[in-house]
Amino acid sequence: MTELLITGGSLLDGTDGPARTAELLIKDDRIAAVLPAGTEVAGAERLEARGQIVAPGFIDVHTHSDVSVLLDGRAESKLHQGVTTEVIGNCGFSPYPLTAAHRRDQLDLLAGIGDDPIEADWTDLDGYAAVFAERGVAINVAPLVGHGQLRIAAAGLAPELDADQLRTGQRLLAELLDQGAFGMSTGLTYLPSRFAGTAELVGLCRILRRSDALYATHARDEGPESIEEAAALGATTGVRVQYSHLAINHPDHWGEAADLVARFDRHRAAGVDLAYDVYPYDASASALTQYLPAWVQAGGIAAMTSRLAEPATRRRAADELARGWGRGVPWLWDRVILSRTDGLVGAREGLTVAEAAAELNVAEPELVLELCRAGGNRVQVVLRYRTEQDMRTFLRQPYALIGSDGSALPYRIDRQPHPRAYGAHARVLGRYVRDLGDLSLGAAIHRLTGAAADRIGITDRGRLRPGLAADVVIFDPATVADRATFLEPAQPPVGIRQVLVNGAPVIRDGRQTPARPGRVLRRG
Repeated sequence: MTELLITGGSLLDGTDGPARTAELLIKDDRIAAVLPAGTEVAGAERLEARGQIVAPGFIDVHTHSDVSVLLDGRAESKLHQGVTTEVIGNCGFSPYPLTAAHRRDQLDLLAGIGDDPIEADWTDLDGYAAVFAERGVAINVAPLVGHGQLRIAAAGLAPELDADQLRTGQRLLAELLDQGAFGMSTGLTYLPSRFAGTAELVGLCRILRRSDALYATHARDEGPESIEEAAALGATTGVRVQYSHLAINHPDHWGEAADLVARFDRHRAAGVDLAYDVYPYDASASALTQYLPAWVQAGGIAAMTSRLAEPATRRRAADELARGWGRGVPWLWDRVILSRTDGLVGAREGLTVAEAAAELNVAEPELVLELCRAGGNRVQVVLRYRTEQDMRTFLRQPYALIGSDGSALPYRIDRQPHPRAYGAHARVLGRYVRDLGDLSLGAAIHRLTGAAADRIGITDRGRLRPGLAADVVIFDPATVADRATFLEPAQPPVGIRQVLVNGAPVIRDGRQTPARPGRVLRRG
């Protein structure tokens, strides 16, 4: 048995209580005791934390690390922020269930996360977990089931499910919940998840409710109607509803964050278990295909590619695309940054669509369509379509959780991802806690740890309590800050010096160790 004594630090234990000076004793992968300050433990290795905050490892409640943690098990971008658990399977994407009949379409969907292709020789969560353990990963993951994959497994890319197909989806969801998934997510702006109607979602949410599992929704569109759809599912089925990455993208509605918060408050007061998460940036990121008209995407990538090769259809698509995206959001091409193109059609990463179109002497809608035709879901963009003031309003609410909506990525990377993958949690602690005072330090730690664990349904971590898993982060509250920018995203934060996952040091004195102690966590 190995023993580690973290000594001299100020403990914020994840309960939203005040900081206190205490010693934290870890034995193997568990917290053994929280001891009075100055207690000596014979034979234990000492880790000095004087002047530092000692907190539970952060839980990122909304990530897309499903594939990236298998491609590079170091999970550098997240561990250096103090994140020790990633909630995967969001926005309707997950690497399970996979079926022989629909594998090509399922892998095409998975490409929308933005990672390189991966050999997926599993079919379910148990198989994914076995590959995770075999490869060795430095971070934990808590899995959700992606509705998009569930739907393809049940019905391919059909726009409507019949009764038998819905029962198949319910059965597959129940099986994955039995394997330990924490819930299901929808991606209602992505195909095929966007085809889902009320009856289908109610049927699946009833399965979630039976297991007290979470329903996390990337909404159909932003705004009041989307909140109402999510709340209605909660009211009808009793399921716990997590509204993913709340934001306002439409320029005409910038400044209306308080109105949306009031809507959440009304439903919560009426007894609906409805909450949301937010990430601390004024920009989003996604696959470029998400912004195409639904009829262009119908039938999957092969059908879309064929459709865009027909000149008359291409002109119609360009005309519709030029009018905007989502629910009438106008295109501001100088705010749309190409973050991954793989050099397709000569479009350079890091340019805006306006800059790339001018460089290539084509119209912006034509460039977008050609990139989607050539690259499918793997072409990624960053959209600077939000205001910090709206985001700060969302962040300040007591039931708001914090997620990055980013993946665990390496620092040596050949594309321009959103900086949220490298800085979200450090940014909260530096800019929004210390510099702007939107949250107290204790409240922020609670949101990132104990409250996040409670919401997801993780029972064995999120607090510094004897018997729980020893996921721990030690940081300097006076200096912690993000350094990732949109021009140079792959930059580590500062002020986070020590991180433990399941009792093993993965960041020691600011440098990553070779340890790979991460696990696939299971509900219950």
